[in-house]
Amino acid sequence: MKIGILSLNPELYSTTRQAEAIVARGHEVQVVDYLRCYMNITSSAPRVILQGDELHFDAIIPRVGASNTFYGTAVVRQFEMMGVFSTNGSQAIARARDKLRTLQLLAQAGIGLPVTGFAHHTKDIDGLIDIVGGAPLVIKLIEGTQGIGVVLAENRQAAESVIAAFRQLDANILVQQFIAEAKGEDLRAFVVGGRVVASMQRRARPGEFRANLHRGGTARPAKLTRIERRLALEAARVLGLEVAGIDMLRSRNGPVVLEVNSSPGLEGIEGATGVDVAGEIVSFIERNVGRKRRRVQA
Repeated sequence: MKIGILSLNPELYSTTRQAEAIVARGHEVQVVDYLRCYMNITSSAPRVILQGDELHFDAIIPRVGASNTFYGTAVVRQFEMMGVFSTNGSQAIARARDKLRTLQLLAQAGIGLPVTGFAHHTKDIDGLIDIVGGAPLVIKLIEGTQGIGVVLAENRQAAESVIAAFRQLDANILVQQFIAEAKGEDLRAFVVGGRVVASMQRRARPGEFRANLHRGGTARPAKLTRIERRLALEAARVLGLEVAGIDMLRSRNGPVVLEVNSSPGLEGIEGATGVDVAGEIVSFIERNVGRKRRRVQA
């Protein structure tokens, strides 16, 4: 098979590891800068072209950055029109990138979430804070990634100040219940093809509440409970993702989903667990090239 990896940076760990896993299993790989692609949109012979050459793949692995979701998903969709198998469909990627939409779909499916409020330019700051049970609470810019644009407000006065400041940015704001009992730890379940292939527990560095490895957190292997495993699989299924990183917190009322990532990094999970996650993705492709992707909610 010839497999394309859609990635802006061929030197990233996740990209190089995925390429190595593809070659190790006897397949051909090409890393494609999807922003440099252009498309011929026609019903008879849709094409994706890079530097004058048509691209032909049996399967693609999209690693589309959050800031390039619109164009990245357009390229994925064009490959889908050509009958190319994609580890994640264009609709699923777009769906997962919209944090509010993700939370609404998960809530509709009955999946446990932190109590959440959403606003754009509300003047009723007190009402927004009260929705999640008051301070301490977490305030997020909905466009943020890797823990950027996420603030813990430890008291009501701080929460009011942060929300007022975010209002000046003309930004969409998520306000969430702070799960204090998680003690700066979260879980990452890596889902591939309806299975949790690896899981880790991340711990925030001292003085930090965000456990993201990009924010200085540490990671170790984690054994998920049956309920946590089922929750991760259901979250991926609801969003239509075949490859996903599901972030969860352990609350006093049971596990809750914090975030769903459609392009989860490989370095942290492989380093913490020793699992060949890149190889699991290639195995998934081998089992599924040629099958028609099931329809999911738009």
